[in-house]
Amino acid sequence: MTVFEIAVEALSWIFILSGCAFLLIGAMGTLRFPDFWTRLHAVSVSDSAGMILLITGMCIQSGFSLITAKLILIGIFLFITGPTSTHAVANAALVSGFAPQGKEVPKLENKPSKIAKVVKSKKTASRKKAAR
Repeated sequence: MTVFEIAVEALSWIFILSGCAFLLIGAMGTLRFPDFWTRLHAVSVSDSAGMILLITGMCIQSGFSLITAKLILIGIFLFITGPTSTHAVANAALVSGFAPQGKEVPKLENKPSKIAKVVKSKKTASRKKAAR
């Protein structure tokens, strides 16, 4: 093995092991933190960082090939869906009334939103045109 191959191998394993460490720390945070909100935060942050490091290490390990392109596509997909799913879970918990400790859940008013008002006004306008 040449010095370059050894350096590439060492660098890829540094990224892979760092990613594993982030994911392991996130998993321990899930078990150790006291409530839902801190657990969700620990997992979301460490999951994103660990995934980026793991995929970077695997891309370096595979070199320039089709495998690298596939890994990059998987990384982009996970980079988008991870925070989105975490936000969806947090939003669902907040809407269902599960507030963070020491906070109150804001009361949702029964007033229609601005979007609902615009949709309603467009429906009314189209009905008036149809009646003419």
